[in-house]
Amino acid sequence: MTTLYSFRRCPYAMRARMALRYSGVEVQIVEVSLKAKPAEMLALSSKGTVPVLEVEGRVIDESLAIMRWALAQHDPEDWLLKDDPAAQQRIAELIEENDKVFKVHLNRYKYAERYAEQPMEHYRAEGEVFLRKLDELLEGRDYLLAEHLSLADVALMPFVRQFAHVDREWFGQTPYARLQVWLQRLLESDLFTGVMQK
Repeated sequence: MTTLYSFRRCPYAMRARMALRYSGVEVQIVEVSLKAKPAEMLALSSKGTVPVLEVEGRVIDESLAIMRWALAQHDPEDWLLKDDPAAQQRIAELIEENDKVFKVHLNRYKYAERYAEQPMEHYRAEGEVFLRKLDELLEGRDYLLAEHLSLADVALMPFVRQFAHVDREWFGQTPYARLQVWLQRLLESDLFTGVMQK
């Protein structure tokens, strides 16, 4: 039995669930309370963070590694862009910038009261650098790196969603029209709505 320890609203868990659903892997999802993490999960991964995947005695406790594992099982629409090494490199770079840089600005923007050394707008402006970059990538196409979904779109979307939802009115008035359409398309997709059902 393949088991995923998840938290519905965690962006890392969201992207893992989307990749697992897309790849058709049968998985039992255990919804974790972050205040009372199950002992079974902590026994598998002492980090205590979701998502954690247990498959045939193997433990994968990084969301991106879970996504790549799922796509190695089945990738019917070529999310990995496997015939294009340059695109694969761009996928890796975008995800790294999202996870290492954008996520820091997102946290500070979302929880600005904890980072009182700068006003909220400062952190938002720092995060906007990445939003602008993504909006430019969408010029002339519906997805970030190809004419169809790739690993980059799905790995980044939960974080862009979180950034947009801090102040939806502000996000709706930004000049990032292509990014707004991209986000809405993904939010309304069966893939996303399917993994967000309670």
